[in-house]
Amino acid sequence: MRKRTLKVERLGRVEYGAALELQKQTERAVLTSAQPDTLLLLEHPHTLTRGRLAAEGGIVAPDKVLRERGVTVFETNRGGKLTYHGLGQIVGYPIINLSPDRQDVHRFVRDLEEVLIRTMNDFGIAAFRIEGLTGVHTPAGKVAAIGVHIARWVTTHGFALNVNTDLSYFSLIIACEGEPVTSMKEVLGREVEMSAVEDRLIENFADVFEMEVEDSAVGAGRH
Repeated sequence: MRKRTLKVERLGRVEYGAALELQKQTERAVLTSAQPDTLLLLEHPHTLTRGRLAAEGGIVAPDKVLRERGVTVFETNRGGKLTYHGLGQIVGYPIINLSPDRQDVHRFVRDLEEVLIRTMNDFGIAAFRIEGLTGVHTPAGKVAAIGVHIARWVTTHGFALNVNTDLSYFSLIIACEGEPVTSMKEVLGREVEMSAVEDRLIENFADVFEMEVEDSAVGAGRH
């Protein structure tokens, strides 16, 4: 059976509202088969997003502090709670049609975790799942968060991987289950090249989801 095509767009820094609009456009195009399954890889300015399960009081910093640190807040329709997006973090938005052969929400989330775990292993980081929690963890804390939305079996939202992220921003919120967070930089003790991580994410995503990547994606670098 011929593998499905995965289109990858490496977008660099994109404001969160603009990325939401791009997801909507891409979702329509994938749903109508005007565009193949697509993986958007990007980085957001400092942003807090509330998922459908976010509790009131999750943002512990006052509005004045958020303004001083240049942080904006968005309500979203993804699953999950409150999370932070910001510089040095790779955000992946897989916009793929799970129909007809992958119509299983839990499998989709586990597959995203598998992509991230393999990518961490590629960089010598021991990563794993924790039963009952979503995302990818290391002995030093959670390195990647996942929150997805699925409508008519087309996925939006996705994962946020802390690469060189300034972890002090997580102190503005009660993140996820209140567990400690970490980054690849913190675990490895050095800055990590973002484009190298993107390369591995793309390859592992294609392997786990059994897709063929459009040639232009790997090695294209950030712009």
